[in-house]
Amino acid sequence: MGFIDKIAWIQVADGAVLSTRSVGRDVFYLPGGKREPGESDVDTLVREVREELSVTIVAGSAAHLGTFEAQAHGHPDGTIVRMACYTADFDGVLRPDNEIEEIVWLTGADRDRVSPVDQLVFDELLRAGLLRQRP
Repeated sequence: MGFIDKIAWIQVADGAVLSTRSVGRDVFYLPGGKREPGESDVDTLVREVREELSVTIVAGSAAHLGTFEAQAHGHPDGTIVRMACYTADFDGVLRPDNEIEEIVWLTGADRDRVSPVDQLVFDELLRAGLLRQRP
């Protein structure tokens, strides 16, 4: 069994959470990615969000929302993604970059359009009253 160490950015506005779809993918993922050797969670968050969405995370504003584990989407059974999720302020204008084809704002009604680990985050956001159930 393998582990994928991922960091994700949770940006909620008006009861919807920011999500991305990479080129050639059929599901949406919370913005973020895998840690590079020697990077802290916040270093990874800043780098990945800049690469994917062309904005700058305000590192000092990052706050841990939770860590979630689930079967990794598109990987062999037993491959688990462990995703540490952070909220953070940002500077700049959100726009897709590099492998990101689409940026969307999803509600609880879109839960089935995201990866298994993202579904756990959606459940937490719904429980906390941060994500609305309907579009």
